[in-house]
Amino acid sequence: MALPPPLAVRSLAGVRLDSLVRLARAHERAITGTARCTDGDILLEIGHPAYDPLHNGWCVTRPQGDLVAWATLTMRGGPSLDCTLTVLPEDGDGIARELLAHVLARADELSREHGGCHETVLVGVLNGDPVVPGVLREAGFLRQITYNRCEMDLTRSALPDTLPEGGLLRQVDSSSDDVRALHDIHTLARTAGARELDYRTFHARLDQFGGDVAGRSAGVSLLLEIAGRPVGHVLAQAWKDRGRIVDMAVAPAFRGRGVGLALIAAAVERLRELGCGHALVALDSSRLRYQQALYEALAVTGEYAVTQYVRRPHGDARA
Repeated sequence: MALPPPLAVRSLAGVRLDSLVRLARAHERAITGTARCTDGDILLEIGHPAYDPLHNGWCVTRPQGDLVAWATLTMRGGPSLDCTLTVLPEDGDGIARELLAHVLARADELSREHGGCHETVLVGVLNGDPVVPGVLREAGFLRQITYNRCEMDLTRSALPDTLPEGGLLRQVDSSSDDVRALHDIHTLARTAGARELDYRTFHARLDQFGGDVAGRSAGVSLLLEIAGRPVGHVLAQAWKDRGRIVDMAVAPAFRGRGVGLALIAAAVERLRELGCGHALVALDSSRLRYQQALYEALAVTGEYAVTQYVRRPHGDARA
């Protein structure tokens, strides 16, 4: 459906980063009461080489120029297309439907251009969003895994620096066999319903955390070895005084041995060294055995939940 004038959908080409951050923060504040998004978070979405703001990014603005919604679609490789959809709650379902129609039409075009059918994955829908989940369900998206994003106070005492017996922490070398080993762990460690990245996409993701992200934020990529064998990894990002632990995986055979806590502790320490006073970490609460004790150890001061949605190609037996 067309938007009522003077609202209109236009490309994201030329839209300033600070405008996107303001929209994301206003959206978070309206739903959770707290704004946590940073420039670095947005750069992780739009800083990928495959991101094309002219053809794969859309926004809606008010007459005075303020953004009220935005959406993106990125083909990072593999069978999935990543999409984002952010709409201020007060601006209603119509805008969300219009932007999602652009996303899905472009997804169909990209699938035809590159051969085969691709699923469309939207990660990070805030629980409590009154607009986006309903519009996604109308369009055939299925709700997948939900994570708790926990805010940590890094100014409190450090986590215990305890490695499992025989453990060694080191930087990921994305030009070595590290990538293959960690991708195997990534594949084995996925919770049912969680998105699984193919090797090429996973490699590109690791590269995003190898140092500076877009020259303005610092990436952290660490792996933990036991007896010379990689058993887990953690990816984190620092932007000014805020950090985010973006991903962590532990090989199933090594769970229950303190690998996950050691990885989080190492990432937290690196973020603290980079000047971060607070950080977010996403945890799958269904896998936490001692959630309260962990929250106390991480100095969690608040949390909110986000859910992944997926739209699979017609004919996919899982759809």
